[in-house]
Amino acid sequence: MGDDAPLLEVGQVGKAHGLRGDVMVRFTSDVEERRRPGATFETDKGPLRIVSARPHQKSWLVTFEGVTDRAGADAIRGLALRAEAVEDPDVVFVHEVVGRRLVDETGTDRGEIVAMEANPAADLLVLDDGLVVPLTFVVEIDDDVVRVEAPAGLFDL
Repeated sequence: MGDDAPLLEVGQVGKAHGLRGDVMVRFTSDVEERRRPGATFETDKGPLRIVSARPHQKSWLVTFEGVTDRAGADAIRGLALRAEAVEDPDVVFVHEVVGRRLVDETGTDRGEIVAMEANPAADLLVLDDGLVVPLTFVVEIDDDVVRVEAPAGLFDL
């Protein structure tokens, strides 16, 4: 992992599962590479490298290198897993938009984006005034601004 890139929280270690060091992990990233053997994460207790991972109920059952018993699994419970952002020009990530200004096609600043909410039809950008804008309206993301082309009436609430 590079020293200059900011790390994103991509998961959290949960409770131990069994006696051999396996733990439940809740990933907040859907990047498949993060769940493969060899994937390495930074934590507050040093790096953790995946030996094996498989889906289990609503999370993942993970074995980390060097964690071989229940005591080891209990020792890492609650740790946040951090990794570098993955570059994908076809995907908009939360960290790329939160904190930026949203500007419509007329150049009007509509506010700061404070969150992105999952939604079945399209993820929603949440503005500081509570207004939500579907991600499908985004046409450009540049230095400090997210530009949208919104249908008439979206901002007339």
